[in-house]
Amino acid sequence: MKKLPIGIQVFGDLIREDYLYVDKTKNIYDLVTGGVKYYFLSRPRRFGKSLLLSTLAELVSVNKDLFKGLWIHDRIQWTQHPVIHMDLSKLSFKTPDIFESALDTEVERIAANHNIQLDHNLFLKEKFNRLLEKMSEKERVVLLIDEYDKPIIEYMEAGRTETAKKIRDVLKSFFSIIKGSSSCLRFVFITGVSKFSKVSIFSDLNNLTDITLSPDFSTLLGYTEDQLRRYFSPYIEPMAQKRGVPGAQLETMIKKWYNGYSWDGTNFVYNPFSILNLFQTGSFENYWFTTGTPSFLVKAIRDQQGDITVRNIETLRVTHDTFDCHDIENIEIAALLFQTGYVTIKKVTTKNERKTFHLSYPNKEVRDSFFNYLFREYTRKKSALSNRILASMMESVENDDMDRLLTQFKSLFASIPYDMFIREREAYYHTVVYFILKLMGADVRPEEESNSGRLDAVLETPATIYIMEFKLGSAQDALRQIKEKKYYEKFQIKGKPIVLAGIGFDPEKRNIGNYHLELLLENPSIDG
Repeated sequence: MKKLPIGIQVFGDLIREDYLYVDKTKNIYDLVTGGVKYYFLSRPRRFGKSLLLSTLAELVSVNKDLFKGLWIHDRIQWTQHPVIHMDLSKLSFKTPDIFESALDTEVERIAANHNIQLDHNLFLKEKFNRLLEKMSEKERVVLLIDEYDKPIIEYMEAGRTETAKKIRDVLKSFFSIIKGSSSCLRFVFITGVSKFSKVSIFSDLNNLTDITLSPDFSTLLGYTEDQLRRYFSPYIEPMAQKRGVPGAQLETMIKKWYNGYSWDGTNFVYNPFSILNLFQTGSFENYWFTTGTPSFLVKAIRDQQGDITVRNIETLRVTHDTFDCHDIENIEIAALLFQTGYVTIKKVTTKNERKTFHLSYPNKEVRDSFFNYLFREYTRKKSALSNRILASMMESVENDDMDRLLTQFKSLFASIPYDMFIREREAYYHTVVYFILKLMGADVRPEEESNSGRLDAVLETPATIYIMEFKLGSAQDALRQIKEKKYYEKFQIKGKPIVLAGIGFDPEKRNIGNYHLELLLENPSIDG
C-alpha cells in the first residue's frame, strides 16, 4: 500500500515520494482545454485546492515524468509556460499595510526567480503589471492564485469588518490589472473558500468564469464512490477484517460518515481529508471538523435577523441568488454555511424555470460535530459534562420515560448562565431541546409540517410517538394548540401510541414551568 498523503499539498513531492494520488488529471484536462481563460473555484478548507493548483503548475511547466501513468500523460499537447503560483494564505497580513508590503515582496521574489529586474520605486500594481509583461515575452503566463480570500476571512471571523474591507481594497487594486494584461496571460485559476468578496475584488474581471456550481467540475475535488473503491480497496479490506465486519458494511459506514458533499445536487464526493485520516488511524472520528471552529458562523446566526436558525439549517431552501451574495457588509448566512462546508447541496428542483437548492449537512461527521459544538456554545457546557448529560437523557428516551426526560431538561436549564438566554427566549428553549434530542440520536423532527400548521417537534421512539409543543407560559395552552390543529393526525397511521406533550416555559425562572402529558384518545377533548 502507498503512503497516505495527509498534509501533502505539493504534487511533485507526492509523486516523487510515492504517496497515493487519486488521479484527477481528466478533470484538469477539461479545465485547460475547455477554451476558458479565467477560472474561479470555491471549495471548503482541506478539500485539495492547493494540491490542484500545484498539479496545474507542474503540468504547464512540462514536468512530464511526474505524470507517467496518469490519465493526462498521453492526451495533452505539452507546451511550457512561465508560471506565477501565489498562495495568499502564506503571506503576512497582520495589518493591511503589512499585507500590501508582503504582496510587494512576493512579486519581487517571483521576478528574481525569473532573473527579472523591477524598479523598486514602482507601486505594487505597476510592479505586478511589469512582471507579467516581462515573463510573457516568449510564452504567455499561467497565473495561479490559491486561498485568495484567506486574509479577508481571518478578519471577518475575528469580527474586524473594517480591517477586512481594507484588505479587500488592497486585493482589488492588485488584481485590477489582470483583465488589462490579457495578452500576457494564457490561463488564470483563482481559488478560495468563500465567494462573498469575489465581486468587489474582481469587479474589473467581468469575464471570470465561476465553476463552483458547474456540474462539469463537481467532482474536480473530493473522492467519488468509484475512486474510493478503486484507490482505497487495499485499505478497506484490512480495516474491515480488524473491525470484524464485511467490507460492504464498512463501506456503508464510511459513506454515512464522510460522503455527501455536492455542488450540483447530483454528483456526491467524500471529504478527502477525513478519508485519508480514517485509513491512517483506522478510527471513525471528526477529522475535518476539528481543523476549524464555526464560532464566527454561530455568532452570525444568532445576531442576524433573518429566517435561518440552528434548528432549520438541515432543511434550508435557497435560490441561486443566495450564492451570489458576496459583500462583506451584507453576509448571507446560507451562502457562508455552504461555502465553508457545513451544508451542501442535496438536490436541485426546478419550477417555472426557477431553481431551488435544497441544502443540508453533508454527512454524519459534520452534522454530529456541529450539533455538539452548538450545544456547548448555547449551554456553556464542557465536552465531558455534555456527554454525561446526553447519556443520561438517552436512557430516558430508550425507556420511554418522558417525565424523567423533562425533569432532566429542567435541571439542565437551571444550570445555564443567565446571560445565555437570548432576547427571543422561546426560540432559545426550542433550540436547546432540539440539540439534545438530535445529539441523543433520537428520531426527532423539528418544526414538522402538517396540513394545519407547523408543530414544534415530533419525537418517535420504537414504542411511542410524542407530539411536542412549547409555549412561553402555559403548558395547557400548548396542549390545546396540538388538539386544535390536530397535529397528531398524520402520525395515527403508524399504529403506535401517541402522547401529546404540552410544555410551558417560565420566562422569569428561565426554565420549564410546567408540562402536561396526555395519551391520545380517539377524539381528544380540546379542553383536556
